[in-house]
Amino acid sequence: MERVLGIGGYFMRAADPAALSAWYRDCLGLDADGNGLWRQEAGPTVFATFDSGTDHFASRTQQTMLDFRVRDLDAMLAQLRAKGADVAEDTQDMEGVGRFGRVTDPEGSRIELWRPA
Repeated sequence: MERVLGIGGYFMRAADPAALSAWYRDCLGLDADGNGLWRQEAGPTVFATFDSGTDHFASRTQQTMLDFRVRDLDAMLAQLRAKGADVAEDTQDMEGVGRFGRVTDPEGSRIELWRPA
């Protein structure tokens, strides 16, 4: 059986694609090129499904959530707050998995930030 090799892309609709791309670059350091190509560091990726009634995402209309691995969750959250981003106050610890924080991008999509254990 053939298998997928990894995430090949993540595509989002945006009212202002250039501004949203700039936010991801300036606030999260996502340094994609003009075609959107981003060479990420190797590491674990979680593929999980959630019940349709979950409140884990920003709203019931958000069907997917992007999760980025980070080295230092506290430093990333502080950086985002300093840039005026909408950062959730609480973080979550999952034993054996890591620590999570959440931020909402300028178009209302909640993003998860993960510091693996």
